Amino acid sequence: MSTPVVFVILPAFNEQAALRSTVSSLLTTGHTIVVVDDGSAEKQSDVLQGLPVHYLHHSINLGQGAALQTGASYALKMNADLIVHFDSDGQHQSENIQTLLQPLLENKCDITFGSRFLDKTNNKPPFSKTVVLHLARMLNFFLTGLLLTDAHNGLRAMNRNAAEKIILRENRMAHASEILFLVKKNKLKFKEVPVEIRYSDYSTQKGQSSWNSIRIFFDLLLHKLFE
Repeated sequence: MSTPVVFVILPAFNEQAALRSTVSSLLTTGHTIVVVDDGSAEKQSDVLQGLPVHYLHHSINLGQGAALQTGASYALKMNADLIVHFDSDGQHQSENIQTLLQPLLENKCDITFGSRFLDKTNNKPPFSKTVVLHLARMLNFFLTGLLLTDAHNGLRAMNRNAAEKIILRENRMAHASEILFLVKKNKLKFKEVPVEIRYSDYSTQKGQSSWNSIRIFFDLLLHKLFE
């Protein structure tokens, strides 16, 4: 049996401070790395010089969902068997990728979601963010019927079957919940796996604001009303 081709997609918007170190850690996995520069003020290619990555560029900022879709479409054209979503701000850890991929390699599911709450020894987000995340997971359950332990964790992996069915139209952060809509709609099998999130002052500062969470709620509500 041939070794599956794995593409790791990193959306990047003004991530100069963390992008090179994040990509460098991923290169040790041996997987193909695709960085999607989502209209950054300074082209992210400048900090990636000398690294063997595939670099895609949006001329304007479209949002994380759009960047992930650009990366996934490219990966499928390049005959990817498995696709991983990975953040560029240093929170996600390359060693968690195999944990995400294993259930897919064993054909136990079509998509895996990383959860920072399954392993009680993991670092937990600040209290205010934890409250927002738990409210978001209940909202996701209300709108999609899928109850995960973590909401809006950007670390996930999927097989080719799932990637061909999960076509994102929510360009910004509501894409995380749109993925759940599409998992349910297409009857895809899913599994949560424990992953570690490492917080830093930089990554916390780059995180979603409460106002952005409110915007996501209305995006989801409109999606539900007009689906």
